[in-house]
Amino acid sequence: MKVAVVGATGLVGSKMLQVLAERNFPVTELIPVASERSVGKEVVFKGHRYTVRNAADAIAARPALAIFSAGGNTSLELAPKFADAGITVIDNSSAWRMDPTKKLVVPEVNGNILTKDDKIIANPNCSTIQMVVVLKPLHDRYKIKRVVVSTYQSVTGSGLKAVTQLMNERKGVEGEMAYKYPIDLNAIPHIDVFLENGYTKEEMKMVHETKKIMCDDSIKVTATCVRIPTMGGHSESVNIQFENDFDLVEVRELLSRSPGVVVKDDVANFIYPMPLTAYDKDETFVGRIRRDETQANTLNCWIVSDNLRKGAATNAAQIAECLLAKGLL
Repeated sequence: MKVAVVGATGLVGSKMLQVLAERNFPVTELIPVASERSVGKEVVFKGHRYTVRNAADAIAARPALAIFSAGGNTSLELAPKFADAGITVIDNSSAWRMDPTKKLVVPEVNGNILTKDDKIIANPNCSTIQMVVVLKPLHDRYKIKRVVVSTYQSVTGSGLKAVTQLMNERKGVEGEMAYKYPIDLNAIPHIDVFLENGYTKEEMKMVHETKKIMCDDSIKVTATCVRIPTMGGHSESVNIQFENDFDLVEVRELLSRSPGVVVKDDVANFIYPMPLTAYDKDETFVGRIRRDETQANTLNCWIVSDNLRKGAATNAAQIAECLLAKGLL
């Protein structure tokens, strides 16, 4: 199977190559694609070197699948050209997520909705992915009314420039800034652009994407998204109000049985999820599971996942695996 990775030289694109190799996705020929300034460079995949090509050459090669990790504008321009050539596109950007004609997929939650007619499939926002993996089994059992989420997001979510800024600040070296303010020893309550309603685009992504993935517009979601000087994963404090009451033992059992979820919840032994323990893992970790004592039928929990893996590359690879299992590739 020919597979193109668009944005193969970027932070997420590099992670995508790693994940595809680790999961032994049946790639017979890799077609790495990047901007013109990277054409001619080489990437390594499963011990073989592949030359980076431009989009036109990739389309002419007719891969079965193209996974995009190259930003929204690139996806808006190129994804339809790949799709028109009969190539199935899985897109990591925000370009197609809220398009009513495109599916927004987290395989553990709604992988069943994929069909042969889906030629451009959207990968959700990293923060949304890890949250809905936990919300889904709880919603099926207790019916979610409202979610209040505060995120603590890794600098890796902003790309290599942000990682470099953090490392420079740790060393006392001046350099290019990814953020308006220093990130080391700081917390910045500003991810993506501010909108007219006072929320950031990142916060509203979580609101709208959750409803779409869960196929339930009745779920109320409000979010505050914060960038912190960590690497290895995003963390979320999530407060969930249900229509029906719950039992904490049953909640833990439900989550323990849920695909892609690992419960780490033993405070007596100081066991709870952290970015350090989620780093380079595909699962979503949940802990600090406890009842909100101020409001009926309400649960608090702490969710952590590697934003470059489950939040991007792994989820895209799982969508591809889902398509393959359904005979759609």
